[in-house]
Amino acid sequence: MPNLHDIERRINSVASTKQITRTMEMVAAAKIRRATERVTNALPWSLAISDMIVSTARYAQLDIEPLLMTHPEMKRSLVVVMASDRGLAGGFNSNVLRHAENLIHERERSGLEVDVIACGKKAIGYFAYRHIVPVLEFKDRSADPTYSQAIEIAHYAGHGYAEGDYDEVYIVYNHAKNAAEQRLIEQKLLPITGQTYTQLLGIPPKKEHSVFDGFIEPEVASYPSDVDFEPDPQTVLTHLMRTYLRNSFFFALLDSAAGEQGARRNAMKSATDNATDMVATLTRMYNRARQGAITTEISEIVGGAAALEDE
Repeated sequence: MPNLHDIERRINSVASTKQITRTMEMVAAAKIRRATERVTNALPWSLAISDMIVSTARYAQLDIEPLLMTHPEMKRSLVVVMASDRGLAGGFNSNVLRHAENLIHERERSGLEVDVIACGKKAIGYFAYRHIVPVLEFKDRSADPTYSQAIEIAHYAGHGYAEGDYDEVYIVYNHAKNAAEQRLIEQKLLPITGQTYTQLLGIPPKKEHSVFDGFIEPEVASYPSDVDFEPDPQTVLTHLMRTYLRNSFFFALLDSAAGEQGARRNAMKSATDNATDMVATLTRMYNRARQGAITTEISEIVGGAAALEDE
C-alpha cells in the first residue's frame, strides 16, 4: 500500500490536471457560441444554393457545364478530409480519419487512384504516418476557417474535375448536430447526386402553415415547368457551380469547427468529472492510511508503556 506522501503527491497531481481540464472546458464552451453562430448564419444560404443547383440542373443541358457532367469512366477520386489541429477532443478526429481511410481503401479496391486534401494537423500527421502524401495541406485554421481556404480547395477540386483529372470528389467531416453531439458526414460533392443539404444533414423540413390550408384542394397532377436563364445557361450554371463548390467546402469547414469545440468541451468535462472522482477516492485512501498510521503509533506507544510498567 502506498505511503501517505505518495498518496498526497498523487492528489496534488490529479487536482492540478483537473484545473487544466476545467479551464479547457470553459474555453471550448466560450468558443462554441461563436462557431455555432457562424454555422447558423451560413446554413440558410447553403440550403438555398444546394436546392437551386438540384432544381435548376435538370432543366439545363449538362454538357455546357463540365462540373455538371458525369464522366463515363472512373479513374481518379479526390477525398477532402477535415479534422482538427489539436487533440483532446475525444473521438472527433479518430472517427473522421478512420472513415476517410476506409473510404480511400474502398475506392482503391474499385480500381481508382485516390488523392487526399488534408485539413488540420491531425489529418496531416495521420496520413503521413501511413505514407499518404496529401495534394493540399491546411493547418492552424481548423478552429477558425476562412473563406479563402474554401476558395483554394474549391478551385483545385473544380479545376481537376473539369479537366478530367478527377472523376469524383468526396468530403468527410463531423457535422455539429448540436452543441453536445456530432455526426459523421460523407458527402459526394461531384458529380452532383441530387441530395440536398436538408437530406444530407438530416434537417427536418419546415412546413409553412396557412389558415387557408383546409380550403385548398390538393393538386391532382403536377404540371411541367421550365426555367429561363439570363443571360444564358452556360454563364448562369458556371456561376452557380463555382458558388456551390465554394459554399460546400466553406460550410463543411465551419461545421467541422463547431463540432470540434463541442467534442472538446464534452471530452474535457468528462476528464474533469473523472478527476473529481479520482481526488475523492484518493482522499478516502489517504484518510484510511493516515488513520491506520495513527492507530499503529498509538498501539506502539501503549505497548511501550506497558512494557515499562512490567519492568
